[in-house]
Amino acid sequence: MNSRRDYLSNRSALFDSIEEGGFQASSSYTTHEITEHDNDRAIDGLHDRVNMLKRLTGDIHEEVKTHNRVLDWMGNDMDASRGVLSGTMDRFKMVFKTKSSRRMVTLVVSFVVIFLLIYYLTK
Repeated sequence: MNSRRDYLSNRSALFDSIEEGGFQASSSYTTHEITEHDNDRAIDGLHDRVNMLKRLTGDIHEEVKTHNRVLDWMGNDMDASRGVLSGTMDRFKMVFKTKSSRRMVTLVVSFVVIFLLIYYLTK
């Protein structure tokens, strides 16, 4: 018990005599005032963090909306491409139904393959 009293008296003597930058610590500030000041600073820090998180979530929301719009556009373009490709495949089926057009297609494909082969060999 005696050592605690010595500790408290040494502590108060130490802090009552400190002077830094024109500020002299005194016993006029109570622990309650100091704690409330610390709480105010902590609340300000939390307020700043909440504002930062609010801006961040707003940015994420805008980014998600943009990506959804892009994906919708891509889906629509894919549907249009699927329609065009389906029409092309129907035309190819019609061409391959007749024997003479099948020979013509074989001839065109062989010319394209020969052309590509020559192109890559000379490159």
